[in-house]
Amino acid sequence: MTAATFGGPGPAADLGFENLSYPHGMLDLMTAQAHSEVLVGREADLAVLRDALKRARHAEPSTVLVGGEAGVGKTRLVEEFCRGLDPGSVRVLAGQCLELGEEGLPFAPFAGALRELLRAGGREVLDGHEQELARLLPELGPPPEADARRGLLFEAVAAVLGRGPLVLVIEDLHWSDRSTRDLIAFLVRAARLPQLLLIITYRTDELHRGHPLRPFLGELDRVRGVLRLELDRLDREGTAEMLGHLLGAEPGPRLVDAINERAQGNPFFIEQFAGAADPACDIPGSLRDLLLARVDLLPEPAQRVLRVAAVGGTRFGHELLARVAGMDEAALESALRVVVAAQFVMVDGDGDYEFRHALVREAVHDDLLPGEHSRLHARYAQAVEAEPHLVAAGRAAAEVAHHWHAAKDRPRALVTAKIAADEAKCRFAYGEQARLLDRVLQLWEEVPDAETLLGLDHLDLLEESAMAAVDSGEYSRALSLTRAALGDLDCEAEPLRAGRLLVRRAKLLRSAGKSDAAAECDEAFRLLTRAPHGPERVRLLAELAHLISAVDGDRGAEVAQVAMTDANESGDLVAIVSAEVAYGSSCSGRQTANEALPVMREAVDRARAAGDFPSFTRGLISVSDSLFELGRYEESAAAAAEGLPDAGRIGVGRTTGVYLLANHAEALIALGRWDEADTRLAEAARLDPPESMALPWLRLRARIRLARGRDDAESLVARSLTFLRRPYLSTEGRLATLDLGLTAALTDPDPAVAVRTALAALAEPSFEVLPRYAWSLLAHAAAAAARAGYAVSSSGAAGSSSGLPDLSLAARVAEIAARLPQRYPAERAFSAETRAFLEGGAGEWAAAVEAWRSDGHRHELASALVRLAEAHAAAGDRSSAADAIAESVAIASALGATPLVEAADTLNRRLGIRPASTPVPDRDELLTAREREVLRLVAEGHTNGRIAADLYISPKTASVHVSRIIAKLEVSNRGEAAAVARRLGLLDD
Repeated sequence: MTAATFGGPGPAADLGFENLSYPHGMLDLMTAQAHSEVLVGREADLAVLRDALKRARHAEPSTVLVGGEAGVGKTRLVEEFCRGLDPGSVRVLAGQCLELGEEGLPFAPFAGALRELLRAGGREVLDGHEQELARLLPELGPPPEADARRGLLFEAVAAVLGRGPLVLVIEDLHWSDRSTRDLIAFLVRAARLPQLLLIITYRTDELHRGHPLRPFLGELDRVRGVLRLELDRLDREGTAEMLGHLLGAEPGPRLVDAINERAQGNPFFIEQFAGAADPACDIPGSLRDLLLARVDLLPEPAQRVLRVAAVGGTRFGHELLARVAGMDEAALESALRVVVAAQFVMVDGDGDYEFRHALVREAVHDDLLPGEHSRLHARYAQAVEAEPHLVAAGRAAAEVAHHWHAAKDRPRALVTAKIAADEAKCRFAYGEQARLLDRVLQLWEEVPDAETLLGLDHLDLLEESAMAAVDSGEYSRALSLTRAALGDLDCEAEPLRAGRLLVRRAKLLRSAGKSDAAAECDEAFRLLTRAPHGPERVRLLAELAHLISAVDGDRGAEVAQVAMTDANESGDLVAIVSAEVAYGSSCSGRQTANEALPVMREAVDRARAAGDFPSFTRGLISVSDSLFELGRYEESAAAAAEGLPDAGRIGVGRTTGVYLLANHAEALIALGRWDEADTRLAEAARLDPPESMALPWLRLRARIRLARGRDDAESLVARSLTFLRRPYLSTEGRLATLDLGLTAALTDPDPAVAVRTALAALAEPSFEVLPRYAWSLLAHAAAAAARAGYAVSSSGAAGSSSGLPDLSLAARVAEIAARLPQRYPAERAFSAETRAFLEGGAGEWAAAVEAWRSDGHRHELASALVRLAEAHAAAGDRSSAADAIAESVAIASALGATPLVEAADTLNRRLGIRPASTPVPDRDELLTAREREVLRLVAEGHTNGRIAADLYISPKTASVHVSRIIAKLEVSNRGEAAAVARRLGLLDD
C-alpha cells in the first residue's frame, strides 16, 4: 500500500457510584441511555467468579473479595455473573451493608439475604432455626433472651446457608459494622461451608488508614479459598466499546480520547458523559454536584488547598503548591494530609501529588470564583517563570503559557504561547504546536503591538501555523490557513515561500479528496524552478515529485530528476537523500518491484545514516509495498514495522505512520496473523488520520470483519465506500475500495447485486492501471459471474443459466484477463482463480490452490480449497473433497473466518462427511436455560425483535442475552455463535 499523498462518607457515598444497574437513584436523571446493557472489559474478572463457583460446587469453600473505586463497576460485574447463572441449579442471595453513623446497621446484609430467602421459600427453608434467626428477622417472632450466646446465631445462619449450592453476595463491606464482619469471619474461617460462594464488594477509595476494614481484609487474605479481586479502570479500547453501546453508534476517535482522558476509564463517569447532550463539553450538572458534594465536607483549609492544587493541574509538586498557596508549611501539610486521607489526592512514586480523578480536579477548578481563577493562574505563571524546575522537564514554557492565558493577561499570553509553540516543534509535538499557534493567531488582534512583541509579521505566523497544522494532521484547518497565507503573499516576489505553500496545499486538497491538485502542482513547479537553489528547494521538489507520481509517474520522475540534479550540485547530504527517496518512489510506479526495490533500499539506508527520518519513514512505505507485491510478506511486515517508532517520534504518526501501519497490517493479513493485523488497524484508527488517509485502515479492517462474518463489517464497508463519492481519490484507493464493495456484494443473497457491482467496477476508466489491485477485483468479478450462473464457452461467448439478463460479465472478465499482466505471485494466483471461476473443473481449481500455496496468502488458499472440494465433489471424488475441506477448515478456523468454516461444514453435510467431534463442555455451566432458548432462536436466524416476541421479553433484554451468549462462547457474531453451538451440541434437547 503506497502513500499517494502525505471517596469518604457523605451524600456522594450514599449515591453508590458502582450501583450502575439499579432502577432508582441518580441515573434516573439522565435523558439518554443511562447505562450500558453490555458489560465491557470484564471477561477476565467474570472468569474468576465462574472459577470460584466451580470450586464451590466441588465442595471447596470459596470467597471472592471484589474491590475497586466508586463507579468502577463492582456491582455491575456481580450482577452480570449472577444473571448468567441457572436459577434451577444454584440459588443467589444478596444483602447490602448500610451506612449509619460510625458503623453500619448490625447484620444488615445477612438480614436482607435471609429475608429474601424467607419470602421465596417460606419458613421451612429456615430448617427449625426460627428462634435464633429472630434476632435478624423480627417478623419471625420474639428473639431469645438477651444473654443468649451469639455463637448460636452464627451456627443458625451457617446451617441455613449451608444448603447449597448457593451464591451469597454482600455489597459495600466498607460500611459494615463489627458484628457483620465477625459473622463473615465465622463463615469463612470456621464454618467453611462446602457449597457456598461468598462474594463481597467494597470500595478501595473509602479505606483510609484507620478504617476497620483494612485489618479485617488482611486477616481474610490468609484464609485458604479466599481470593481478592481488584477491578481496574477501563482502558481506551474499553471506553470506546462502552461508548459505542451507550451512544448506539461507533464513536469518533476524538470523542473517545476526550472522554477517556476525563473519565479515566471509570464506567460510571463514562455513562454520565455519554448521557450528556454534549459528551465532550462541560461536566454534566448532576455529576458535578456529586463530585463537589464530597469536597464540601472537607474543612475549609483543606478545601482551599484543593482549590489551589486544582489550578496547577492533575499532577503537581509540593514545592510549587507551597509557592502558590502562600500558607505556613505546617498548615499546608496539615491540610494536605486531610485531602490525601479523604482520597482526593494520592502520592505517586516520584513523591509528587496527583488527583485520584481528573474529573474531581476539573470540577473544583470550574467552581472557582472569577477573580480567584485569574489570581491563582497568574501566581502559578509567576512561580514557574521564576523557578522552571518546579514542573516536569521540558514543560515550563507550556505551563507558563497556559497559566497566563487562563489569567487573561493577553500580552504575556501571546508571547509565552509563541515560545511554547517553538519548544513543542523542537520536540516534534506538532499537535501541541498547532494548538499554541492557533492561540497566538486569536490573540494577535487583541494585542495592539503583537508584531513588535513577537518579532514576526502576520504572514510569517500564518505560514508557520499552516505548516504546524499539516504536520499535526489538522487538514481542514491547514487548508484555511494556506488559503489565507497565499492570499496575503506576492508569489512572484517570493517564489520559494509560494512554492512551499502550494506544495502543502496540493497535499491537503489531494488528501481531502477535493481535487487532484494538478493546477497547484504545476504552479508550484513553475515557482520552484525560479526560486534560489538550495536544500529547501530540493526538499520541496522531492515532495512535489511524490505528489505528481501518484497521478503521472513519468512526470513525477522528471520532477524527481530535477531534484536529484539540484541536490548533487548543492552537496547537501539530507537534500540528496530526500531527492533519492523521491526518485525511487516515483520510479516504483514505472518499474517492476524487483527493479525498484534495490534503489529504494539504498535510499532508505542512506536516509537512516543521514538521520533524515522523514525520508527514512517515507521510503520504508515504498519498500514494504514492493516487498508485498513480490509476495515477501514477512519482509514487508518487518519493513513497515521498522519505520513506526520513528514516525511516532518525529510527529508524523497520523500521516506517514498510518500508511506504515496499514502496510504492516496488510502483510499480516496475508500471513494469516489477523488478530495482530486488527490490533495494528485499531492503532491507526486511534490516531484519527485526516481525510482520505483514514481509508487504508478502514477498508483493511472491513475486509477482516467481512471474512470473519462480523456484524460490524457492514458499517465499515459503508464508511469506506463513501470515499468513492469524493471528487478525487487515488487510483489505488479507488480500485481497492471498489474491490471491497464487490467483496461485500458477494455476500448478498441476490446474485444480481454482485453482478451489477462487478460491471460497475469493470467500467472504471483506471481499472487496468494497477494490475495488483485489478487482478483481485477481476477474480471477484469472476466469482460474481460464476455465482449468477454465467459461463464462458470455448469461443468466449458468455451466457447465463440463472435467469438473469445476459450482461456479458463473464466475457468482459475473460477479455480483461487476457491482456492484464501477471508479474507477481498474487497476480498469478488471482489469474488462476479467475480462470477457475469462469471455466470450472477440479484441474483449474487445483492450479489455483497451488498458486495460492506458492504465494502464501492464507485466506485465499482456504477459499480456493473449498472451491476445489466442490469441484471434486461434482466429479464424484469424495475422498479428495474431504481432504481439501479438512485443510480449508484448519486454516479458516485458525483465522476465525467463520463464513468459510460454515461453507466447508455445509459441503461436509452435503457429502455426508462427518468432521472430527469436539468435546462438549458442561452445558449448565456454559449457558443458562434461558440463554439456550435464545441461542436456539438465533441459530434459526431470528432477529432480536422476533426472539423477544417468541419469549415474551423486551427487545433490549433479547439483545443483552445475545451479547452475553457471544461473550460466553468467545465468538464475534451471531453466525459464529450458531456454528459453535451446533458443533458443541448446545442446541440438543
